[in-house]
Amino acid sequence: MISYKGKRKPRYEVGPIIISGRNACRSAVNSGLAERLYYSTRLKDDDEVVALARERGISSRPCDEAGLSRLALKSPHQGLVCQVRPRAPMTLKELIADSKKSRYPTLLLLDGIEDPHNLGAILRSADAFGIDGVVMRRHGQVPINPTVYRTSAGAACYVKAAEVSSLSNAIRELKDAGFWIVATDGEAKQEYYDVDYRLPVAIVVGSEGKGVSRLVLENSDFVVKIPMHGHVNSLNASVAAGIFLAQVDALRYKE
Repeated sequence: MISYKGKRKPRYEVGPIIISGRNACRSAVNSGLAERLYYSTRLKDDDEVVALARERGISSRPCDEAGLSRLALKSPHQGLVCQVRPRAPMTLKELIADSKKSRYPTLLLLDGIEDPHNLGAILRSADAFGIDGVVMRRHGQVPINPTVYRTSAGAACYVKAAEVSSLSNAIRELKDAGFWIVATDGEAKQEYYDVDYRLPVAIVVGSEGKGVSRLVLENSDFVVKIPMHGHVNSLNASVAAGIFLAQVDALRYKE
């Protein structure tokens, strides 16, 4: 049983989390969150992930294909299924303090992401571009569940997260800590490369259908858009997040 030492128990912690797939299982083992690894009998004992799990003292059990499919709830597993200990969420105050260790503290605020595949892809981009953590609404948003772990290719094992009851209150706390709030909106007049990101920033990504909520937009320091030149004037939430984070990373380190 996991002890959260007085912290709010995450709402996505209901029994063990089962994830599947080579990348997700490798990340779970590497991050120390894996509690047990099940692997296909067709894999050799010296398989990279199996060998790493044994080296780290993680229980590893061979399993036939039918058994793996049942464990993975028929999701693609590539011969590997892993039981994962969910990460205890951080408080916003802890996440802010931890982010200040970075040269350019950067947090990602998620305003109502509902699709677990989008959340997984966003966490994958957050990990790729060195985001210090994500801040998520406690209600009205998909939790970090097995689908998120799988679609993030294991990034959910590494990206730090805090859950809050109100993004508007979180924004006030972030501003008090010296962060500038940059929200994304397709109707914005300012483009995303017009902002100087070489300072503590919190980037807001809105929901798939409604975008960033009105109150959050009103409380943001900058509202910017990704310039587009084709016939479609909107992007998938996870695609937009990935493009935005890549641009922020490029702008910070250009000469």
